[in-house]
Amino acid sequence: MNPNIPQTDRKRVVIVGAGFGGLRLARKLSGRKEFQVVLLNRQNYHEFQPLYYQVATAGLEANAILFPLRSVFSNCKNVHIRVTNVTGIRPADKAVDTELGPVTYDYLVMATGADTNFFNQQNIIEKALPMKSVSEAIALRNRMLQNFEDALSVQSVDEKEGFMDVVVVGGGPTGVELCGTLAEMRKTVLPKDYPELDFRMMDIYLVQSGPVLLEPMSKQSQEHSLAYLHDLGVNVRLNTRVKDFDGRIVTMSDGSTLRTNNLIWAAGVKANPLAGLPADVLGRGGRVLVNRYSQVQGFTDIFAIGDVALMTEEKWPDGHPQVAQPAIQQGKLLAKNLLHWLRNEQPEEFTYHDLGTMATIGRGLAVVDLPFLKFQGFFAWLTWLFVHLMSIVGVKNRLSIFLNWMFNYLTYSNSLRLIIKPKLPKGNIDAMQEKLADQVEMSKT
Repeated sequence: MNPNIPQTDRKRVVIVGAGFGGLRLARKLSGRKEFQVVLLNRQNYHEFQPLYYQVATAGLEANAILFPLRSVFSNCKNVHIRVTNVTGIRPADKAVDTELGPVTYDYLVMATGADTNFFNQQNIIEKALPMKSVSEAIALRNRMLQNFEDALSVQSVDEKEGFMDVVVVGGGPTGVELCGTLAEMRKTVLPKDYPELDFRMMDIYLVQSGPVLLEPMSKQSQEHSLAYLHDLGVNVRLNTRVKDFDGRIVTMSDGSTLRTNNLIWAAGVKANPLAGLPADVLGRGGRVLVNRYSQVQGFTDIFAIGDVALMTEEKWPDGHPQVAQPAIQQGKLLAKNLLHWLRNEQPEEFTYHDLGTMATIGRGLAVVDLPFLKFQGFFAWLTWLFVHLMSIVGVKNRLSIFLNWMFNYLTYSNSLRLIIKPKLPKGNIDAMQEKLADQVEMSKT
């Protein structure tokens, strides 16, 4: 196979990854006649990661937070999209190796993001439920809904608790938002769907290794989020680490245990650098060391932006937070700087402008930290809704999400609690299951 990228006299910018940073960079360069843009991505769509948990809890359908890349660049003849896995890079040859074949570059930009960090705990890798992609969020939704179906058919209290109880690991925005939503569902939605089950039996645990929830946020937001979760009936365990999980029992570092079949892992991320880089350019968490121009240490034609990049500033000595805004801002500035270099002009150093942090805990409850104001409660929740709605790519997606949210708020219900599983073809089912498992593992690497 061959990527079949046409040769031109334009400078070729190869972007690996269509997350927040890669997409912003590609869009900024798409109208520039000086560049040919090659966008390489594993899927043919952009994913809005902050709302994975709403897909996992049946609040939104997956297509509401996805946007086809070809729709974004439908009128851009200088943008070439290839859906493929990148297997590595060869800096000496100025080439990127993909499953479709090699792609040469003048400038290479890694925007490969980050994946779930299981901290090398093999049992948890095999048995926990991650949520770092839409496919994983759908798998989690299927698993949770199937659990309630299965709980109807077991006799012992132990088995019912195993199906119904949930342990979420990680006290960041994902863990807090997921627990809040599950607690709301336990109170308002699930008892109507499953009147034969006693949802007073359903325990939701949030386990956080540190002393506070939402560590990067203000003290008042941390305290309010903890109080909100307590009011919703979530059991929060601070200063506690999960040591092991065998599929039925969660074991803590202090020796205590919890009975559940469902361990949801939201306890950290690790970067996804491309193979072929020198070992000395990799920093903490696998992030790639870059200067203030996003250039990878030791290179002038290879860049890294977003979660995969480790850029330090005086205010951010350990690197920028691995959230959307740094990636978006780095992608935007890099587009400008590529033009500066092409014109032999002085590039601009990157300075991160922190626009604030927010998290929603439940229906009408959120915490918001802005640079000039911190507030909580219902108005914070409305702010969270507005900011996330405006960040979604595509007017149709925004309208779909807005209608879903309004319907859910007014009726305490939705029609998305569907268990959708792929149908396997007749024949060697075991071989097909092994192939699907291999594909899932490949998507994580």
